[in-house]
Amino acid sequence: MLERAASLLLERREELARLETTELGKPIKDTTHEVTRAAETMQIAAAEARRIAGEVLPTDGWPSGHGSSAITIRLPVGVVLAITPFNAPVNLLAHKVAASFAAGNTTIVKSPPQAPGATTLFVRILLDAGMPDAALQVLHGGAVLGTALVAAPEVSAVAFTGSAAAGHKVASTAAGKRLVLELGGNAATIVCSDADLAEAARVCARTGYSNSGQSCISVQRVYVESPRFEEFVGLFRAQVASLRVGDPLDPATDVGTMVDAEAAKRVAGWIGEAVSAGARLEAGGIIHGATLTPAVVADPPRTAKVVTDEVFGALVSVLPFDDFAGAIREANSTPYGLQGGLFTYDLRRVVEAIRDFDVGGLVVNGSSNHRLDHLPFGGIKDSGIGRESPRWMIEDFTYVKTVHLRGMSIWA
Repeated sequence: MLERAASLLLERREELARLETTELGKPIKDTTHEVTRAAETMQIAAAEARRIAGEVLPTDGWPSGHGSSAITIRLPVGVVLAITPFNAPVNLLAHKVAASFAAGNTTIVKSPPQAPGATTLFVRILLDAGMPDAALQVLHGGAVLGTALVAAPEVSAVAFTGSAAAGHKVASTAAGKRLVLELGGNAATIVCSDADLAEAARVCARTGYSNSGQSCISVQRVYVESPRFEEFVGLFRAQVASLRVGDPLDPATDVGTMVDAEAAKRVAGWIGEAVSAGARLEAGGIIHGATLTPAVVADPPRTAKVVTDEVFGALVSVLPFDDFAGAIREANSTPYGLQGGLFTYDLRRVVEAIRDFDVGGLVVNGSSNHRLDHLPFGGIKDSGIGRESPRWMIEDFTYVKTVHLRGMSIWA
């Protein structure tokens, strides 16, 4: 069924991508890519469904175990609740539903209010692929519905993607249930003097403003070694200027709208606060309805909201650093720890970052905004609990049963 779902998603990719773009203002090139990833996620889950297994455990190493055997098996937990955000309503839901179904559970989907159509069509496609009606259901509503579902005694596990504040409420309401929480981020990318600056600027521009920066791993802070700081700012500004802002349904558009006008106003307000405190606005920051032109803020105060908080918008701050260890400390200075990027060819610095950069995922010679759907994805600190990706989520969506066969030794 998962493999049929993958094929059907690809067949109906244009329909689903267009609906998501219409609801959210996310560029059609990005929603098309998202649906493709969702199909791959289904294929990955199909492969992992074939590998769910237990273990044969040794018992004869201790006198009390002589003459017996022990095995473990994995069993489904029951009902999984999947709560997804608006920014990637198809692929983020694909991870939750695919892993839950592969593990043998039923799933209730709580749709994001901003993307009810895309969520419903995605569920419809999975049902058309053969998932039983009882295995997958979708409900629409806001926080009141979500709270009621999280608290429902019939729900055994909750998979939630959203803000850190909402995640804390989910965790307290779901006391006693299994949790996979993929929460906020304030992603930092460090660019060292030995890096290919032009490539780093290109990658950071392309991954800092995709979906108008509305991603938990979107590039938000870029720390650049001081001797090449101004050079990077110039290269980055040029790359940002080359991004096409416009109609989200136009395949050539790089940056569409934010989710609503209030979100754009909030980010513009943060830019104003940073500039008033001494930062340089190098580009963008102009509002047209729900669209915010890609903004570049250079050298903001370390206490500015654009540095300390999750922007979740079309804004990237660029900051200089003199000491690499100090740059890592600054990158770690927020409550978040989801994913980070590092541009350098210095192996010693790579090892130092692997050891000291407090994130759940580190991308070397790439930005923070890079993800492969078969790799574990998740954070530390306020960025969440658990790891997304079918293999790791299947472990959260099953429980281990130990079977002790007394007086029956498979070892003879």
